[in-house]
Amino acid sequence: MTDFTATRALFHLPEGVIYLDGNSLGPLPRSASTRMAQVLERQWGDRLIRAWNDCDWMTLPARVGDRIARLIGAPAGSVTTGDTLSVKLFQALAAALALRPDRRVVLSDTGNFPSDLYIADGLLGALGRGLSLKVVAPEAVADAIDDSVAVVMLTEVDYRSGRLHDMRALTWRAHAAGALAIWDLAHSAGAIAVDVTAADADFAVGCTYKYLNGGPGAPAFIHVAPRHADVVQPILSGWLGHDAPFAFERAYRPAAGVERMRVGTPPILALAVLDAALDAWNDVDMAALRAASIRLSERFRAEVEAHCPMLTLASPRDPHARGSQLSFAHPQAYAIMQALIARGVIGDVRAPDILRFGFTPLYLTEDEVVRAATILAEVLATDAWDRPAYHRRAPVT
Repeated sequence: MTDFTATRALFHLPEGVIYLDGNSLGPLPRSASTRMAQVLERQWGDRLIRAWNDCDWMTLPARVGDRIARLIGAPAGSVTTGDTLSVKLFQALAAALALRPDRRVVLSDTGNFPSDLYIADGLLGALGRGLSLKVVAPEAVADAIDDSVAVVMLTEVDYRSGRLHDMRALTWRAHAAGALAIWDLAHSAGAIAVDVTAADADFAVGCTYKYLNGGPGAPAFIHVAPRHADVVQPILSGWLGHDAPFAFERAYRPAAGVERMRVGTPPILALAVLDAALDAWNDVDMAALRAASIRLSERFRAEVEAHCPMLTLASPRDPHARGSQLSFAHPQAYAIMQALIARGVIGDVRAPDILRFGFTPLYLTEDEVVRAATILAEVLATDAWDRPAYHRRAPVT
């Protein structure tokens, strides 16, 4: 049985703050500072360039990848880390398109994160093969999969509403039509039970600074199904994706398996912090985590709907049809959230009118959820949000 009191103790949580924004940026793991100091002083500081060999830095992307693999149902050796989510999606989409050269359509949905669609637009235009991006409503994805589609590219959990796609069913539909499936797990990894193997996903990508608590700008990950790993040709043929990077050969030879999806020099300091953050997952059962997140989100939903009638639920009511978040709509969402933050309840806003709250059992308690709902009700009942300072927009929402 997972002990969430024990996992909570692993995080630095500022006193007086109720943190409902782990779906944007996870809190600081207490072990991260110690690990960073160790890498800075004992490894980089004392060993200098020798640390690449002495401290086994070069294999860190794969070792961290294997730890993430366990959380997403991927086999060992099928996940590597580094770069950003946008880069990893670019790699996955290019590789998938090359495996379906006679098809011209990439299918996505309006719930996908805009950055994913930007990356797809840019890549398809650069390839110049008459490729097109087709974007439909989330509910229309299954019916839009036909024999013109090369790749179905979806984010499993909608970043605005939390709506949850059925990865297994949609991947099956894609394969039945001869297409491949890429899944963005940015709001899934560490939030819900994911099994890319059972779903038969071709590629999966994700970031690690949300539910995995790897820190701002933490390295992304990419999973390539083993059946593709020695076949795909990386569009970004970086030197660390080479089979023998220190042979310094003129010609590029891709490394075996998912290692060919590495690009440049691994960000050792960031990977070390991420590795430390992943220690929190050592004794976590993902089914227990999912059950706990549902309990927390359902308690919050019930409290908000009972005491905040001016808010409209913008997430699926069925907790099994959403990820580990809840969204509510209000025309003054931005100002309301600023008033909440000023009172120690931290969530975030997504344009144009969404108040968004994440539920992370690793460190969030039911008492905190109830207090947060009470404070939200007070802010709304007293119009405390309607102050000039709360309407003033900051660069990050």
